[in-house]
Amino acid sequence: MGTKELKKPVGGNNFTKIFRNQIFIPLAALLLLALFNLIADPGFFKITLGYNNLGNPVLSGFLVTILDSGSEVAILAIGMTLVTAATGGQDISVGAAVAIAGSVLLRVLCGRDTRPETLQAPIIVAFLVCCVVAMLFGAFNGVLVAYFKIQPMVATLILYTAGRSIAAWINNNELPIVSEPSFGYFGGFIPGIPIPTPFFIAIICMIVIGLVLKFTNLRLYTQAVGINENSSRLNGLNPKVIKVLSFVILGLCVAVVGLIKTSRVSSINYSVIAKDIEMDAILAVALGGNALGGGKFNMTASVIGAYVIQFLTQTLFKFNVKSTALPAYKAVVVIVLVVISAPVVREWFSATMKKLQTKEAA
Repeated sequence: MGTKELKKPVGGNNFTKIFRNQIFIPLAALLLLALFNLIADPGFFKITLGYNNLGNPVLSGFLVTILDSGSEVAILAIGMTLVTAATGGQDISVGAAVAIAGSVLLRVLCGRDTRPETLQAPIIVAFLVCCVVAMLFGAFNGVLVAYFKIQPMVATLILYTAGRSIAAWINNNELPIVSEPSFGYFGGFIPGIPIPTPFFIAIICMIVIGLVLKFTNLRLYTQAVGINENSSRLNGLNPKVIKVLSFVILGLCVAVVGLIKTSRVSSINYSVIAKDIEMDAILAVALGGNALGGGKFNMTASVIGAYVIQFLTQTLFKFNVKSTALPAYKAVVVIVLVVISAPVVREWFSATMKKLQTKEAA
């Protein structure tokens, strides 16, 4: 033929594809944190098998704590991802909503007696009531955003401000205590299973949302509304309904976390329960590479981001960082990771790699 065929370097292309994959950033962050702890203190990865006060085998260690506490953030990140994708904003009221959900749950279980000897209702009934209430509050936020055109962060500021007071009012500002041992299984350990129950609950939630996204058009509709609301309306969608639905699903996630939180201590502290958890959920969505302005999303990346946030938290605790300084450390690290995962940075990196490949080919 007289001409040489130029071949593109396969390795460079593969690396570019990997970097542009949305899940790359949270996985890379997880790997960096793991390497840092492995070098600084290999004992961070130590897992021991012991027994709790009931004589049941339980696993303990920093990794177990990450799976345990990170599962709460992962569950909330599922709903927060949908809200962010559909509305281009975030719900800052989920911590207060968890307090309300937990308070409702305890109210149904305890009735008018704050320390009943027996449960006043089955746990499943109390949980279903809790779900309904949490979803109604989610719908309230959704209506403010979708129908009254209020910015999500401003709309949810109402519940953020009043939520914990509402939670205290539900139980007459008293602290109900559940004495039924089986109630503690949801936030602790199931007898005979040494892995924390919240991790299994998180897996169930992931499977459910995975099936919903696979066999329904929820992903398509949510992304369409988030990318261009007017265009989605012209294509037969109702953006208002989609936005409200995303908040309702987040409300359901809040109810699940409310069950876990109250189960851990068989009671509730209105001012402390789920404090600042909304920030971790938002950071998990951002760390997953999802655009905070709405549109396309990757649910798997958000879930991994939730465990990365908890991994970071436990790392800081391990090195005796004061609790008051935790937000500052987390903010610095997360800002770096979020900037790296920004579409602009990815595009710049891709363009740079293409130029290098072109020079090599020439």
